Parts: sequence; structure tokens; C-alpha cells
Amino acid sequence: MGTTYRKDVLDRLRADGMDLSWLDAPTEKGVRAQPGRRGLTLDEINVGSYGQIPDVTDNRGNRPRGAAPRPGTGRSLNKWDEKAAVWAENVAMLYEEAVQRQWSSARDIPWTELTELPDDLELAMCQLCTFLNQVEFIAGDLPGRWIQHISPDFYEVALFLGTQLVDEARHLDVFRKRALANGGGLLQAGPGAVGLLPVSDFTEMTATLHLVGEGFVQSMFRMGELIAQNEAEKRIFRLAAQDESRHVAFGVTHMKYLVETQPERREEIHAFLDRQEGVLGGANAQSALTGGGDTAEALAILLGRGKQNIDEGYKLLMAVRKRQVNEYMHRLEVVGLGDRRERMAPGMRVMLDAG
Repeated sequence: MGTTYRKDVLDRLRADGMDLSWLDAPTEKGVRAQPGRRGLTLDEINVGSYGQIPDVTDNRGNRPRGAAPRPGTGRSLNKWDEKAAVWAENVAMLYEEAVQRQWSSARDIPWTELTELPDDLELAMCQLCTFLNQVEFIAGDLPGRWIQHISPDFYEVALFLGTQLVDEARHLDVFRKRALANGGGLLQAGPGAVGLLPVSDFTEMTATLHLVGEGFVQSMFRMGELIAQNEAEKRIFRLAAQDESRHVAFGVTHMKYLVETQPERREEIHAFLDRQEGVLGGANAQSALTGGGDTAEALAILLGRGKQNIDEGYKLLMAVRKRQVNEYMHRLEVVGLGDRRERMAPGMRVMLDAG
């Protein structure tokens, strides 16, 4: 330890009635975590036994990784004991990035540059913001269900998911603020995140939310320069895309780790994707990929810079949809599910570039 207590001091403290048995905990002592070039990050404190992440853990309580167990402490039957169930190799880095790149919808958006828009463009943006309010609510709600089930031995995952909740809350509030800041207001609610609500497993959540749902939204945000009508909206889409990229990166690296360590679960993952693609790639795929008919029409107006150019807007919207599907296919290839191309829902497969 950094400080060595003299025996006579300890004897005197014990004579005063102190137990001090906690000083003899069978944990690794004398460990010094040194700050790196990015500061004292999670990677820097993963030293010695404190950085040993088990493939399977019996730590189903609240004992911090590396701490000594307390006899008689109860266990939670709801804690996952397999690392593969939740782990992503880059999760510590993603957490640190999330902490360092937080932004404020009140201060960091140049609201004074929110220009007055023609009615058709203003209402179209408000319809898109209404859709995104629903999307971002469910994107925070779903990960929040699973944090309590993560063993403290995999605490980095819980920390990262906590940052995702903060990100999605901020997205919800920034799109709500945009809808109310320029005279339009919230408009027609859609069906919401269809297919995501009934998920009952962390891997199912990651496959359907991160690989599909968040990935499709990320593709849309990346095209924010085409959708935005002024500098305030461009900043919103840039910052939101930055956050979504972290969420998608976690999903991709988690699924990649799972496929590599438990390849027997490939068909299970395919089944999750079959279901979610069935929602997006069925008869109404052309509108479902971008939020349903109301939102698709609004996007076409925004992309065309007005309802008078809606035909051109729909051509650009098709480019958005193709980008969504092809970026989704790239994520699957990185994960190790390149064979998904042959079984993708027909309404989506037709938009794929040649493999």
C-alpha cells in the first residue's frame, strides 16, 4: 500500500475497539494506476487483478471487480454470468469517449441561427422531429432495462449503457426543442419502434436496436447536411450522429465478440434479424425504413427543399434508404454475418449494392 501503518498504531486502534479486519482483505494491494495521455481512463485502472475479466463469473451480487467477497451476502439470480453475453472489446474506450464528448442542447446548438422557414419545410421538419422523439425514447428505454442484470465483473458495459441513456435523453430533448422553437410544434405520432418493444434478451436487443434501428438512424443523421435547412439543424444532426456512432460501434463489437466466442448462437442472431427485417423489409419497406409514410413524405419535402420539388426529394430519399441498407450489410460483414445477404428480407435486399 502507499501507506504502511506501524504495528503499534494498529494495536492502539484495536485497543480502542476498532475491528480493522477489513485491512486484511485478501485483495491485491500496492497497485498504482498511472494516468496515460488521455488521463486516468478505465484502461489505465485495469491493472493487476483489477483488470482480469473472467469469461464466466459467480459474482451475481454487487461486489466490485477485485474486491473481497463478504460472507453471507445474497446473490441476484438475474445477473448474467457469461462475459460473452454483454462484452465488447472497445467498451472502455467508448465509455471514455462518451464522457468526454457530452454536449448540451441548450448551449451547443446555435438556436439564434434557426431561420424562419416556409410552412411546408417547417412542418416537414416538425414531423421528422416528432418521429425522432419516439425513436430516441425507445432507444434509451431498451438499454435501461438491462443494466441491472450486468455483473459488476463486467461493469464497463453498464457504464457505457449509462452514457447511452444520457445521449438518447439529450436527443429526445433536442428534437423536441427543434419542433417547438420555430412555430411548428409536434405533429403526427407514428407507430414507434415497431418490433423493438418485445425484446427479452440482451443479445436480441443489441441485434435489433444497435445493428438495425440505431444503425438506420445513424445513416439518416449522417445525411443531415441534406435534410437540414439552416446551421442550427446541421449542428443538431452532426452532434446526434456522433453519439449514434458510439452506440452502433458498441453493438457491432459486442455482436462480433459473441459470434467469435459462441458461434453456435449464429442462427439465434439470424432469427432476431429475420423478425426485425420483416418489420422493415416487408410490403411497406420503402416507408418503414425511414419512419413510415408521414415521415417519409416529410423527408422528401426536406430533401427536395420544398413540396414543389417533392419528386426530386423522393429520389434523394431513395438514396438515403439505399445507404441505410448497405451500411447495415457492412455492419453484418464486420460482425461475421456476411451470409445475411442471401436471407435478408426481399424489400431490403433489392437495395443492396452488388456484393
